[in-house]
Amino acid sequence: MVLKDGSKMSKSKGNTVDPQALVEQYGADTVRLFVMFAAPPEQSLEWSDTGVEGASRFLKRLWKRVADHVSGGVVKSGCGHDLNETQRAMRRQVHEAIAKISDDVGRRHTFNTAIAACMELINALYRFEDNTPQGRAIMQEALEAIVLMLSPIVPHITHVLWNELGHAEAVVSARWPQVDATALVKDSIELVVQVNGKLRG
Repeated sequence: MVLKDGSKMSKSKGNTVDPQALVEQYGADTVRLFVMFAAPPEQSLEWSDTGVEGASRFLKRLWKRVADHVSGGVVKSGCGHDLNETQRAMRRQVHEAIAKISDDVGRRHTFNTAIAACMELINALYRFEDNTPQGRAIMQEALEAIVLMLSPIVPHITHVLWNELGHAEAVVSARWPQVDATALVKDSIELVVQVNGKLRG
């Protein structure tokens, strides 16, 4: 059954969508990603053809980012302490995302916000252009984290990408990424100084 964008699926209304046609067109992972991103499990799903296409585009962007990285040779994750400011900022963003997504999935069970955080991190990785050994190690660490955190939602593509990133074991056997507290430390912060409500510095 074809629905207009914005229609809410409901068994009582008889307007549910058979996912088989979508699976055949986009793949099971894309359909799972869209369903879990479109609405929390306890809410009604608002159908959107463009939403399914957006989920497909995101998975293609993830696939391309991994492929581009692997084409330069897989490197071991684990970053040294001699990082420049840009590298530290990127690694901090990776571990902030790990902390948020771990909480979204493990405690809050809000998969839609976890997926959104993965999307934001992928966008940041596309802006991060650093082919130094440290930069590639950060990229490896970030891509491994994203693949692991998406694996409960899109198990098929992450299984392949995990192997592409140099791992022999299945992604389902891998450990959930852990936050490195040292990566979250900021060397400096910007502090606004006001006197009597007026900006002074």
